[in-house]
Amino acid sequence: MANLFDAANAPEGEPTEIVVGDFAQWKRSDFAADYPTSSGFTAQYVARIEGDVTEIKIPQSVLSTDDYYLFAVSSSNSASFLAGTYKWQLEVTQTSSGNRIVLESGEFKIAADMDVSGADGRSHAAVMVTKIESLLAGRADSDVSSYAIAGRSLTKLSFTELIEARNYYASEVVKEKAKDRSKRGLTTGSTIKVRF
Repeated sequence: MANLFDAANAPEGEPTEIVVGDFAQWKRSDFAADYPTSSGFTAQYVARIEGDVTEIKIPQSVLSTDDYYLFAVSSSNSASFLAGTYKWQLEVTQTSSGNRIVLESGEFKIAADMDVSGADGRSHAAVMVTKIESLLAGRADSDVSSYAIAGRSLTKLSFTELIEARNYYASEVVKEKAKDRSKRGLTTGSTIKVRF
């Protein structure tokens, strides 16, 4: 396995998961020829966690070249990330004009650091299911009011809205589990076997 701290070994393309407190770096060479750094272009990722206003900005590294853009997240920076699924967009800016273009978008997961005492390894969707179900059962824990959907506190949602939100997040949990099982080469449970 290559030394992933070495920029020369940085993988092509953004990661699908970053662990809180981990160092991560990657290259993007597919658009570097069209937007060379020597011509005054810069690039950055802007990511926002689902259902929250928490934002992450990952600017290009100073080691970027005309052949590729290098992006790096230091351990000290990722230590402040909240665990969850983030939607990102990759932005290129023309320095001379200040104009910006969003090249593409996607998502990645920020995973909890299991080395931290009290770390919750559940996904954002799994946490939301638990919080919503606790409200529906009338036994909400003390921090449930700090959770929100589309800027509205969970405690302010109607019963119908809570049911809809719970069903949405429960389906997300099912998708996450299927994706994880598929990644590990296991059956996802979505295959129907028929015997003749």
